[in-house]
Amino acid sequence: MDKKKLMQVASGKVKAQLVLKNGNVFAGFTGKFLTTDIAIQDGYIAGLGNYQGEEEIDLQGQYITPGFIDSHVHIESSMLIPFGFAQAVVPKGTTTVVADPHEIANVGGEAGIQYMLDASENLPLQIKFMLPSCVPATPLEDAGAVLGAKELKPFLEDSRVLGLGELMDVPGVLNESDTVWEKLNIIDPHHFVDGHAPMLTGKELMGYAAAGVDSDHECVTVQEAEDRLAAGMYLMIREGSAAHNLEALLPVITAANSRFCCFCADDRHPGDLMAEGGINAMVREATKLGLPVEQALQMATVNPATYFGIRDTGVIAPGRRADLLVFSNLKGWEPKLVFTNGTLVAKEGQCLEQIWKQLPTPPVPERLSKSMNLPELTMDQLALPIRGDKANVIGLIPHQLLTRHLWQAVPVKEGQAVADPQQDILKLAVFERHHNTGKRGLGLVKGFGLKQGAIAQTIGHDSHNLIVIGTNDEDMLMAAQSLQACGGGIAIAVQGEVKEILPLPVGGLMTDKSATETAKQTAKMEQLAYQLGVDPQYDPFLTLAFLSLPVIPELKLSDRGLVKVLEGRIIGLEEET
Repeated sequence: MDKKKLMQVASGKVKAQLVLKNGNVFAGFTGKFLTTDIAIQDGYIAGLGNYQGEEEIDLQGQYITPGFIDSHVHIESSMLIPFGFAQAVVPKGTTTVVADPHEIANVGGEAGIQYMLDASENLPLQIKFMLPSCVPATPLEDAGAVLGAKELKPFLEDSRVLGLGELMDVPGVLNESDTVWEKLNIIDPHHFVDGHAPMLTGKELMGYAAAGVDSDHECVTVQEAEDRLAAGMYLMIREGSAAHNLEALLPVITAANSRFCCFCADDRHPGDLMAEGGINAMVREATKLGLPVEQALQMATVNPATYFGIRDTGVIAPGRRADLLVFSNLKGWEPKLVFTNGTLVAKEGQCLEQIWKQLPTPPVPERLSKSMNLPELTMDQLALPIRGDKANVIGLIPHQLLTRHLWQAVPVKEGQAVADPQQDILKLAVFERHHNTGKRGLGLVKGFGLKQGAIAQTIGHDSHNLIVIGTNDEDMLMAAQSLQACGGGIAIAVQGEVKEILPLPVGGLMTDKSATETAKQTAKMEQLAYQLGVDPQYDPFLTLAFLSLPVIPELKLSDRGLVKVLEGRIIGLEEET
């Protein structure tokens, strides 16, 4: 940025390259709309006032806001590489994201992080990063890599890296794990630490905050949210494809505390991003539920910019990037125009092809293109022996990543626990896929609703092993084997035949196909999953992915077995707890 040239334009000495005329401009620091022009020079805002430009666009009283900021997102959960992800979110108004490449790092380690940095350059989307703090997430599962402080520290030298991502290992923090504290100790006062602490309260929450954790996006109740604000932590309100926390947490927000609250999408599928949007959908829903427009806009713009110290965005003011959204009204929150760095990149919800077709994508490293390393799968590996007729069962909770720990009678056939769709009990399996160890975990799930077939995927937070859920072993094996053959992805098998498959050759998590193409195939597979009986209260694929995440209570399944999360241990199928 040429500050002298910017000053000359701002002070009226020379014409601006571009002037957006007669807009109702949102001033983030005051929370008010100002009727004014915006002068833009070399991709930056020079000033607000009455300006002339080499090019002028008369907005005729339409509303202008800063580009929206997603304060916590996993790009990999969109199943798109950064280019495709940008294609999905930018037309909906998200111009900056703070991404945690936790998912690809659990598959490819440092190579995964570097790939995301390389693939994020020169996009019409500003991508900042938080370093994955928990690879693997816990010692109760097996990931594709182990990243300690030594491996993470060099990445802090990149200006796009803002700090340490969601610190899920709460016991490691409070029990003074050397591994965890080595990571915390590489963070200086100029970097940040995001939290991840569902159900943490009292002195344990205070200890967690005292360790340097600055935020949390895992709150599901008003009390949790208020506790974190009282502990001096920023509140990130999440509305993803699987976890819906916005409506429950809105009562927390007041004029006094809203500046310490942000929006985040966390995990959203491409279809949801393109149909409903990301942060714009949260602004739309929040204002519909009664949150004042100025507070919603601040939570989507200046608040996350302030928290993360991203000084060049978040407000429409001199010296900031010209990341701007133009709306015809303050209800639908579908931007008519999207500018990033002063360039018009999307119009009426569509990417401008001449801008996007020029963008290159980097090659995928072999570590990520060959990520399916597991032995031949057989029917024997799905056998689940049981002595009695009662077992520990994972109980789903609608719209939440939390699960219940059920102890109940289960269907048994010839000494084996089996699925029974009539009782809404399904079999679940997790196979280690990174190092060909042959490890596998087996369990039962209640509430998913599937009546026929099986679903398999290599998206299994956080270690992303191969996870399969089904009504019978034959279809489970068929779905799993199809992913082993194609390099990972999502597959649905019914009556011994693979009905639909979405290959995800980049780490078993992402595709280089377009956002539109991926969203279309995902929607087709979702429709099939619901036709096969999946309860419509659940996103079939994200819900399945989080069933193997052993850091969110109560009961989950890893490749090592059933995990009693709050106790931090593996339990047996029939172990009474």
